[in-house]
Amino acid sequence: MAEIFRYEHRVTYAECTVGDHIYHSRYLDLLEAARGEFMRSLGTTVLELQAQDFIFPVIEARLHYKFPARYDDLLTIEVRPTLVERVRLNFGHRVTNQNGKLILEAETFHACTSRDEKPKRLPTELTEKLKLTLSQEIEANRTHK
Repeated sequence: MAEIFRYEHRVTYAECTVGDHIYHSRYLDLLEAARGEFMRSLGTTVLELQAQDFIFPVIEARLHYKFPARYDDLLTIEVRPTLVERVRLNFGHRVTNQNGKLILEAETFHACTSRDEKPKRLPTELTEKLKLTLSQEIEANRTHK
């Protein structure tokens, strides 16, 4: 069974509102950081992909806020690909706190483009790694049903 990629983040004071919870838009920064580390875990970095003229702008994001994360919480952010097609790449995310409480569920939708923002096929090597991760998750879900 495939290991789910997890990224840990300690909530900083700068990320919080006066109400002592993470400001809603800051979650997008956390998801971005987790996706960057996920790519690194696949053997490449976002910077290396940019150098090869591949960027992955977010074209849509859906965030479902379940419970507030607070200053000094230790968050675990799970990242998994949910769609890997020609020029499209989507990721699912789950954020939980140190007690396992679900904080956020999200999905981000990306296009693969060149640096001049023209659509471009996903790099072959990256596509293979992402599809392997995707197929392992599908298989793991089948065995748990």
